[in-house]
Amino acid sequence: MSEARIAPEDIVDDLPGPKKDFAPIEGAPRHVAIIMDGNGRWAQARGRPRLFGHHAGAKRVREIVEACEDLGVKYLTIFAFSTENWKRTQVEVAGLMSLFRRYIAKETRELDERDARVRFIGDRVKLDRKLIALMDTLEAETSGNDGVQLTVALNYGGRDEVARATKRLAQDVADGKLDPAKVDEETLPKYLDTHVLPDPDLVIRTSGEARISNFLLWQSAYAEYEFVDTLWPDFSAEEFARLCESYARRDRRFGAVIS
Repeated sequence: MSEARIAPEDIVDDLPGPKKDFAPIEGAPRHVAIIMDGNGRWAQARGRPRLFGHHAGAKRVREIVEACEDLGVKYLTIFAFSTENWKRTQVEVAGLMSLFRRYIAKETRELDERDARVRFIGDRVKLDRKLIALMDTLEAETSGNDGVQLTVALNYGGRDEVARATKRLAQDVADGKLDPAKVDEETLPKYLDTHVLPDPDLVIRTSGEARISNFLLWQSAYAEYEFVDTLWPDFSAEEFARLCESYARRDRRFGAVIS
C-alpha cells in the first residue's frame, strides 16, 4: 500500500484508550514543549508506511493535552512540522498537510469544549490557503478559552523565527519606533512568534535522539531537557506524568548558586 493511500480512518479509534486521571503535581512544569519524534520508525517497525505512524502520533496529542489538565501543566507546545521537513518526499509532505487539515477540522470542537486555547507558530507563507483558514478558525474559536494553552509549531524553525523577528525589529528601528541603543535581551522576545508565552520549563524529545533540532532555540536557554527512547506513538500519559514528576524534583538555579 502506498503512503498516499493511507487514511486517518485506518487507526482513528485504536489510540489512545480511555482517559486516564492523574493527581496534580506540586511544582509541575508550567510550560512543557515536546519534539514528537519517531512516527516514521514506529510505522516501519510494523511494516506500514510512514504516514500510518503520523496518524498514530496525532492521536497521542489529545491524550497529552488531557494529562496536562490534571497534572497542572498550563502551556503545552508541540513540534508538528519543521522548516526542514519540506525536504521529505512529496508524498509524505502532502500526506502530513492532509493530516493537519483533517486533525484541525476534527478536533476544533473537542478542544473548544475542553476550554483549551490553540495557537500556531511558524511561517505560514508556504502553507496552503485551506490549511491556513482552518488554523485561523481554530485560533479564533478558542481565543477566549482559559484551559490548557496548546501551541502547535507548524512550518517552524528556531533560526527562521529569530531571523524573522530580527527583520521586524530592524524595521521598527528604521521607522524610528525603536531606539537601537535600547535593544537588549529583553527586546527580541517581543518580536518572536512566542511573545505571548512563557519560556518552556521542560523540553521533551521522544525516539532516543538527543538533539534539539532547531526547536525554540532562544526560549529554551534555561529549560530542563528529557530525551526518552520511546517513539512518539507509544509515548503515554503515564510516561509524561513521570517526566513532570522528575522535573518537580529538580533544583533549577538559572546560573546562580543556592546557599
